[in-house]
Amino acid sequence: MKHQIVRLASCLAVTSLALSTPALAQEIGAQPTFADISLNAGFMPDPTRIQVTAGGSIDAAHSRGGSCVGKIARAPDVRVTYEAGSSPLIIKVNSSEDTTLVMNGANGRWYCDDDGAGGVNPRIRLNNPDSGVYEIWVGTYADEPVSATVLITELSD
Repeated sequence: MKHQIVRLASCLAVTSLALSTPALAQEIGAQPTFADISLNAGFMPDPTRIQVTAGGSIDAAHSRGGSCVGKIARAPDVRVTYEAGSSPLIIKVNSSEDTTLVMNGANGRWYCDDDGAGGVNPRIRLNNPDSGVYEIWVGTYADEPVSATVLITELSD
């Protein structure tokens, strides 16, 4: 009986600790830090530019795995509600620092890139994008946040 009580107390302590520890992962649906926009196919201006501060305390490699890298914030930097047409949807980041890109697509799939736009800038291209909500995180390798510009375009890159 004593062993069962000790085991139960141990289980309760571990459960209590797990419930009180904050999750160290990005939060889908959180209020975006820099922009919450709606775009329809053929939007103007193209590209649409959004100034952000890249970085955060979450290791994207740990929270997302796969090809995700960099330090990102809990809340998305940008949320785009997009009505697709026949053009591709391209998300790029421009910065003088090395940045990364993590995106939760309208289809619920995660996309990540490090240097796809050349140099130290990331890019994600969706040739047949879905209509819906896209949440975007811009990461960095730096310990300090860095200035960056998110570019959203349907034009060929």
